[in-house]
Amino acid sequence: MTRLSHWDELLMSSLIFPTIQSERVKSVDLHPKEPWILASLYSGTVCIWNYHSQELVKSFKVAESPVRSAKFIACKQWVVTGADDKFIRIFDYNTMEKIAEFEAHTDFIRSVAVHPTLPYVLSASDDMLIKLWDWEKGWECTQTFKGHAHYVMQVAFSPKDAHTFASASLDGTIKVWNLSSPAPDFTLDGHSKGVNCIDYFMRGSKPYLISGSDDHTAKVWDYQAKSCVQTLEGHTNNVSAVCVHPELPLIITGSEDGNVHIWDGATYRLGNTLNYGFERVWAFGCMKGSNRVVIGYDKGTIMIKVLSSHSGGSMGIRVEEQEKKEC
Repeated sequence: MTRLSHWDELLMSSLIFPTIQSERVKSVDLHPKEPWILASLYSGTVCIWNYHSQELVKSFKVAESPVRSAKFIACKQWVVTGADDKFIRIFDYNTMEKIAEFEAHTDFIRSVAVHPTLPYVLSASDDMLIKLWDWEKGWECTQTFKGHAHYVMQVAFSPKDAHTFASASLDGTIKVWNLSSPAPDFTLDGHSKGVNCIDYFMRGSKPYLISGSDDHTAKVWDYQAKSCVQTLEGHTNNVSAVCVHPELPLIITGSEDGNVHIWDGATYRLGNTLNYGFERVWAFGCMKGSNRVVIGYDKGTIMIKVLSSHSGGSMGIRVEEQEKKEC
């Protein structure tokens, strides 16, 4: 057991779902109501798994090229996908009916993000553009955002401001935008190489960003002061995924070194390192109201269940692994 100061004791038990090991997982998402994991694969397939029964709910071919991003639009019972063939596709996840399909960019689509309350989807591409799509207007592109000088790897909506989002790019910057303007509000510049991933989180009422980079580090940014407040070091390859748990004081980073690092969200101390031999880490998924975190790797998908308890002043992290299952 790794001991940390100022922590509640955290018990983590991981569950590895049946997976076709040759298929690389590029993105994962959790349904807000159903016990479902959505995984998009490099093979062009999208799968929905039930993490209670550990059974495959749906599996369907989206494209002949990699699907790098897929998200639930739970209020419509849809899944939205973005693929290397430049198309966005939307499916009814109950009937598998294709709701819409359109060429959204002129290069690979790296990321899609669903607005938490408005009928909007953002897409980010290797064409260096970000686009806003409104499904109530027949998937009309209502704004194109320009400013990055390299591939845009990820976009994320702010949990505090409904009209704000952030983007990560291989130009080495994070940019913050307003939905009403095609130009960025400001730029965060501090990584020495390209930025692959971002996530918002709140500390009290104050918003922060975390970013992961090809410089092997993750950085925590004070969003209002526009400054880096902490650099998280320890990975030995590109940091490819970052996540801040919405319920617990945990920062989670994943890397092409195959490791998942779990950090104290208050002190930024490294608490534990997980490696399941599934090769490179590509994606995390977590949500409010759940103590689960799902991880997408080269060789499959793993779910970690985080249980918080206090044990007579004893504080730490313990990781328990259950049986691995394969198709």
